[in-house]
This record gives sequence, structure tokens and C-alpha cells, in this order.
Amino acid sequence: MRVRDHKAAAAGLVIIVAFGLLAVLADVIAPSSIHQQVGPVFGPPSRGHVLGLDDSGADMLSLVLMGTRVSMIVGLASTVIAVAVGGVVGVLAGYFGGRVDAWLMRLTDVFLVVPILPLMIVVAALWGPSVGHAILIIGLLSWTPTARVMRSQVLATRERAFVRRAKAFGAGHMRIIWHHVFPRVRGLLVANSVIVLASAIFFEAALAFLGLESVTTTSWGTLIANAFNRAASSAGAWWAFVPPGACIALLVLGCSLVAMSFEDAGSARVPASHIFAGRLEVTRRDGQ
Repeated sequence: MRVRDHKAAAAGLVIIVAFGLLAVLADVIAPSSIHQQVGPVFGPPSRGHVLGLDDSGADMLSLVLMGTRVSMIVGLASTVIAVAVGGVVGVLAGYFGGRVDAWLMRLTDVFLVVPILPLMIVVAALWGPSVGHAILIIGLLSWTPTARVMRSQVLATRERAFVRRAKAFGAGHMRIIWHHVFPRVRGLLVANSVIVLASAIFFEAALAFLGLESVTTTSWGTLIANAFNRAASSAGAWWAFVPPGACIALLVLGCSLVAMSFEDAGSARVPASHIFAGRLEVTRRDGQ
């Protein structure tokens, strides 16, 4: 069955790719500059401005498009950091076991029991508002779920016959991890990164809404924060906060659809990577 037949995965991929293209082409397709006043404050949607105007008279469509770029950059960059840290911790803990596993998992547990959003708020307040700080904060505080998932998968993989044969032939630990263990858990890491991306987009919006992102930055979160601070709701200007909020919800939905497709593929004993290869084929697991 091809990916177009896997409707959830196809829909999720379309949403993610569409937002990615909007982020790349924002400068080209934006109707006007986000710093230019093109009409009255909180001007309603019209033929010339399909999403209306914000509290400064700037075109909301242009603001949402430019906000897509910042939100996607923050989300993707922090996802890379979180997946890299969580993947390394999970693989090392699962492969070596013993004291290495105990120490790394205790560290993971410490981060797991701390409410992540309040911790992000505290750290962001100490470091100061900026996009770079937001990326580091979200990435370095979002790696624990990836570590737990990867550890459990590596624990099962290291007991496979092909890993024991590699050890018997004298292969080093790093060679075994890179050539024998990591290829078997790579699909799970990719699947988990989609979930982390959805969380990162949400956390970026939360930090921006709470004023912990630079006021000169235009992201979905800052657009909602500006609308809230300028009483857009009281003025009946729903177009100042609904479009960026809808974008956040839609992108999180797309990531969730792709992640659920990975889970369905895994429960059906199908390599998750086959979804993106364009087919779903039931195969035998290695070592069976």
C-alpha cells in the first residue's frame, strides 16, 4: 500500500511540507512589509487584506507568513537538539547498561519529574528573550522522552543474534552501535522527532506569549501575545489572533498524524521508514 493510501500519514506530510514551503517563500508571497501600515488599526478582512490588519495597521497575512518562518526555525532547530541529546543518552544507556544506564536514567528522571513549561519560563527569564535562547531552552529541556524511548528499543536490539556475533568477531562498541544498533532504531528516532517538533512549536508559542521572546521577533506566539496585550478580543478583532492560533493547531495536528502513522506501522510490525519510502510491507524482524 502506497503512502497516498495511508491517509493519515499523507495528510500530515502535506501539512508539514506546506508550512515548510510557506516559511521558505514567505518573503516572496507576503503581500506587503510587516513594518508597513497599510490601513486602519484592526482593519477587518477585505479583498485587499484577506486576514485583516493588526493593531499597527500591518497586513495580518504578511505577519502570519513571516511568523511561520520563525516558528518553523525555532521548532526544527530545537527538535534537532532534543533528538540528538535524547538519542545519544538513550542509545548509550540501552547499549552499555549497568552503571552507565543507571546514571543516565537517573539524570533523565530528574528532568522528567520537573514540569517542563515552568522550568522553561524560569530559564528563559534568566537568559533573556531571544530566538537563540528559545531554541536552546526548548531543545535542552525536551530530550527526555526521546531518551526513554530509545533506551527501551536499544535494550531489545542489543540482545539480537547479529549484535552478539559482531561482539564475538571483536567489533568495537562504537562500530556495533553505528553499524548494527542505530540502523535498527533509526526509524523510531525519526518518528519521535515528529512528536518533538509538535511540542517544540507549542512551547515556542507559549514562551513568546509569556513575553520571553524578543519583541522584535515575529512568530505565531508573538502575534497572539501582541493581540492579547492590545485587547484585540475586546475590540472584536478575532483576525488578529485566530490565524496564528489556527496555524499552530494545524501544524501540531499534522505532526500528530504522522506520528500516529509511525505507531500504527510499528504495531503492525512494519518498518516505519517504509511509510516515507512509499510502501507498507510486512517484513520479518531481524534475528527471527
